[in-house]
Amino acid sequence: MKHKLLADDAGERTFILVLYEGDEAFGCITAFAEREGVTAASITAIGAFRVATVAFFEFQTKTYRKIPVEVQSEVLSMLGDVAVDDAGKASLHLHVVLGFEDASTKGGHFLEGYVRPTLEVVLRETPVKLRRRHRADLGMALIDVG
Repeated sequence: MKHKLLADDAGERTFILVLYEGDEAFGCITAFAEREGVTAASITAIGAFRVATVAFFEFQTKTYRKIPVEVQSEVLSMLGDVAVDDAGKASLHLHVVLGFEDASTKGGHFLEGYVRPTLEVVLRETPVKLRRRHRADLGMALIDVG
């Protein structure tokens, strides 16, 4: 992965991250946010994966059902955010829509994706700190704006 700072104005930074074949996207983006001390940001991305894993949150069981994607796919849209978790580490929440050779799509909560050939990520940081707190009643962590 390579990155470049595109803008730095009044505490708001914008980065472009370019991931290459074989990079695992969720891990690379998380490591970058940790290294740069990002505590609040929005993320958008496009590109492609060799394989990926998305998930669907099953509210009754409060668990994510993993959905493996075992074929090449286009990242038609990846959207999400960065906050800080209960341990003070970068916490990503990303959703993705993947497109396939037959023009069908599959999407969900993004867990993992191995890039082929590239993934272009724009990370827009804001000068605030967002905290994502675990909610036992929901079985997930949500941004706490209070």
